[in-house]
Amino acid sequence: QVQLVESGGGLVQSGGSLRLSCAASGSIFSSYPMGWYRQAPGKQRELVARITSGGTIYADSVKGRFTISRDNAKNALYLQMNSLKPEDTAVYYCNVRTLGWRDVDYWGQGTQVTVSS
Repeated sequence: QVQLVESGGGLVQSGGSLRLSCAASGSIFSSYPMGWYRQAPGKQRELVARITSGGTIYADSVKGRFTISRDNAKNALYLQMNSLKPEDTAVYYCNVRTLGWRDVDYWGQGTQVTVSS
């Protein structure tokens, strides 16, 4: 089974930085898209950033502030978050989509990011 474990969340002041990490285990291939999603209280889960072998995409709200990267040899995914704002407060989830005869999404438990004013 594919397992994802996020880490790196915490409490930070507005304008600060955090780096989130996602450790993956199981049959993960470099061709599989991976991404970060977040969910704030009372809000729907939304895409933050996604990375494939072909490139990256970002939500408009984080462009220029966040950077997604991956280390295929380590099955690891990262999210560097700079210039954090209170509106970035949410639980952040790591995701991988395994591509095959049917596509399957896997999710981590999530890590809390809280940005104070």
